[in-house]
Amino acid sequence: MDFVSNIVSRSLSSDASGRDWACAASLGVAALGISYFIVAKVSEFGFLCAKKKSKGNWVNPEIRKEDSKVVDSCDIEDIGEKKVFCRCWRSALFPYCDGTHNKHNLETGDNVGPLIVGRKKSN
Repeated sequence: MDFVSNIVSRSLSSDASGRDWACAASLGVAALGISYFIVAKVSEFGFLCAKKKSKGNWVNPEIRKEDSKVVDSCDIEDIGEKKVFCRCWRSALFPYCDGTHNKHNLETGDNVGPLIVGRKKSN
């Protein structure tokens, strides 16, 4: 801390050199940058705010948007031989797959497919 106070007092004196002023300015800019980063990280202020509030490129474009989190469950006994579950979030039968991922993959170049759950075939 003595180092910083020494630089500041020398910078404010009448015999301060250009090097003293540059050093004091560098410290000031560094302190402002660190302070700004801390405030931006802790609050919704600054350049990090845009990342927190981003609304584009959602995985789920329209399914149960009023829910804070879409969760579905299925008992293993209810599956029967096989169930096919949607992973592209575009199925009209969500959480079950209706094949909509094929159109999505053609339009976007994606490679998403369904989750298939079934019983093992006994020999």
